Amino acid sequence: MIIVPEKEIAGLIGRQESFDAVESVFAAMAGGAAYNFPVIREAIGHADALYGFKSGFDRSSLALGLKSGGYWPGNMAKGLTNHQSTVFLFDADTGKAKAVVGGNLLTALRTAAASAVSIKHLARKDAKVLGMIGAGHQSAFQMRAAVEQRDFEKVLGWNLHPEMLVRLEETANELGLPYESVDLARLGAEADVIISITSSFDPILMEEHVSPGTHIACMGTDTKGKQEVDVALVAKAKLFTDEIAQSATIGECQHAVASGIVSEDNIIEIGAVINGNHPGRTSQSDITLFDGTGVGLQDLAVASAAVDLAIQKGVAIEVDF
Repeated sequence: MIIVPEKEIAGLIGRQESFDAVESVFAAMAGGAAYNFPVIREAIGHADALYGFKSGFDRSSLALGLKSGGYWPGNMAKGLTNHQSTVFLFDADTGKAKAVVGGNLLTALRTAAASAVSIKHLARKDAKVLGMIGAGHQSAFQMRAAVEQRDFEKVLGWNLHPEMLVRLEETANELGLPYESVDLARLGAEADVIISITSSFDPILMEEHVSPGTHIACMGTDTKGKQEVDVALVAKAKLFTDEIAQSATIGECQHAVASGIVSEDNIIEIGAVINGNHPGRTSQSDITLFDGTGVGLQDLAVASAAVDLAIQKGVAIEVDF
């Protein structure tokens, strides 16, 4: 069995490798070659933690396995990231344990890659202003991945806790882009692409905030009860997702589906757009919304790429198991 420690991941896989892996697995899902198993995600009654499993199998790449981990809100005070995870890969032909891979950085990279894939396939080609809602750890990864998909000229940011907005400003400066902290009304009015990456259980972005032609990537809602976007805005948008079942039950569309305003039939797998089986955006005035719920196959795809690169670069640890 191969072990790829967390400390090696940064030297093995970056944004482009993550983007390619995620785009490919979304296409495989829509084509029926890959599927996710039901998600388990529970509060464990200790340390205010949420813990769970995401798993699946891709027949095209033979990636089989699971990601185990969750969210420990007190970790930052301990010098650790709040999100902790590990990916386990298995041999699809025999069921034997194949690899254990540190999943913290991979989770950040694959989540950012998913929104970037949505921008590539759904945002207007002339998008110039990027709006960021949320300034947590993941926001910097989101911004870096997003700016590689369009020629953005400016970044606007909003966060519930304004003192955290320095992260967005520093990241924009690193990327050579002007940055401004604004209220939600101005962000929605001016941004051509909006990424929301929060842990909110109440809607933040409202229908009246968003202008025609905007692409929204909702990346924070991955648990029952969470919500970043007003139900009326969800109902108004053309809806795309990584996986329809998750979108309707634990993703941003869960509230609209539960209220009967939106049907699961209104939600399109983004892989269908990637494969050319759905046109995606059909008008410059369309509001498109990508519900990035986070699927196990994303984790397996980037972890498999990391294992291959670890072997090539001689940093994989092999153990008898």
